Amino acid sequence: MTLFVKILVSVGTALVVSLAATPVVMWLARKTGAMDVPKDDRRVHDHPIPRLGGLAIFVGFLLSVVLFAEISQQIRGMLIGAVIIVIVGVIDDFKPIHALIKLVFQIIAALIAVYHGIVVDTFTNPFVFSAVEYVSMGAFAVPISVLWIVAITNAVNLIDGLDGLAVGVSTISSIVMLVISLIVSDSNVAVIMAALAGACIGFLPFNFNPAKIFMGDTGALLLGYILSTISIIGLFKFYAVVSFAAPFLVLAVPLFDVSFAFLRRLLKGQKPWSPDRGHLHHRLLDSGLSQKQAVAVTYTISGFLGLVAVVITTSDKIRAAILLVAVLIAAATVFFAFRGKKK
Repeated sequence: MTLFVKILVSVGTALVVSLAATPVVMWLARKTGAMDVPKDDRRVHDHPIPRLGGLAIFVGFLLSVVLFAEISQQIRGMLIGAVIIVIVGVIDDFKPIHALIKLVFQIIAALIAVYHGIVVDTFTNPFVFSAVEYVSMGAFAVPISVLWIVAITNAVNLIDGLDGLAVGVSTISSIVMLVISLIVSDSNVAVIMAALAGACIGFLPFNFNPAKIFMGDTGALLLGYILSTISIIGLFKFYAVVSFAAPFLVLAVPLFDVSFAFLRRLLKGQKPWSPDRGHLHHRLLDSGLSQKQAVAVTYTISGFLGLVAVVITTSDKIRAAILLVAVLIAAATVFFAFRGKKK
């Protein structure tokens, strides 16, 4: 089986399984009471909606990976950690778990991944004019890797506030990582990203506005965990002088949101994990956009920055200019989003 065919089959398998499993998960969520009931102004829906949709994504993704990907030591660690994340997510979708308890299990899942070799041990030097091309993380390799995994895991969860938002952004990130993997001939990562993209696409028809089901913490935490671990395997590599930017660009939207939320809450004297209504998608809504428009804007930002990540991985020319343009466009969009008045 050629790589192209394997990728198509991987996408197709995950998509069909996720698409078929989602109605079953919807029935299960209703039967067991795993429903998202709007209780505050952070939620934009006005009636109870089933959660647990992440289970359908997980089943589609897992089956496709097991069938078509090479289960190396790193991938084995990623899958073990993913199972832990899904279990915690399922429990939380039934009965909310305290944020600190979830954080502990996320750290455990991250440590399992690190133990199996998913580590940022060397980093392309971000100072492009330095004579030192690569920087060794040394003793900081493990804590930096754990921090990256936990941060992205939570970041995707935080942006899961509008119909189709988090799963759509994750789909875009998966496709971008798939393309980069093909460019650098990392076939196994390409197959895994194809599986994740397929599983997300299969779930999307049920999650677009108006959503019939939410993926819940089960799906949001899972997507963040998979993207964070695979980004270490597939993006933190010796591709080019400015390739240090690739993983940050691919995951820029959730990464920005979690960073801003963390600082915003600290400056207000709140706990970092305290929920609020200050996320990017809330700001977009407050600026007058509809749900669908806010999601479209976020998709556009994510897709554009993903395209920049692909370009800087492949071309030595005009990289600095493209990065500058990307930053300016992102900054302008963020300014537009945050200038809206809070409700």
